[in-house]
Amino acid sequence: MVVKIVQKGDEIYSIASLVEKIKKNKDVDSGGAIFTFEGFVRGKEDNSKVKELNLTTTDIENTQKELEELVENVSKEYDTIEISVVHYIGKFYTGDSLFLVAILGKHRKESLAALNDIIEKVKFDLDFQKEEISDSGTKIILSGG
Repeated sequence: MVVKIVQKGDEIYSIASLVEKIKKNKDVDSGGAIFTFEGFVRGKEDNSKVKELNLTTTDIENTQKELEELVENVSKEYDTIEISVVHYIGKFYTGDSLFLVAILGKHRKESLAALNDIIEKVKFDLDFQKEEISDSGTKIILSGG
């Protein structure tokens, strides 16, 4: 299981690498579904061209702890086998990956629900701030935006 907040450039993960690792889980034979999600930087936002996105958190240790707790709670609630989450922070450009999730579950319905729950809770509950720089100016987007 990989559950990390990573400074861009420090470590490199991909959906493929997370899925490859999950498939090595000793309980993979109990699995019936793998769902993945990759969030990346949009090139257009509200008719503006995005030049760059700066993603930060005010307290990386605390946000890491909250991410770990969130994953543990979702895993218990949906009885998943393994969940891996990587959330990058740093400076990003169009197409750069920001947020990766891979879930190994027993059944597709519960696994898909777990994936959706993680996506929404990370977006709304964790302390991330986005500074979006576009040809229209700079916009700050706090958690939940």
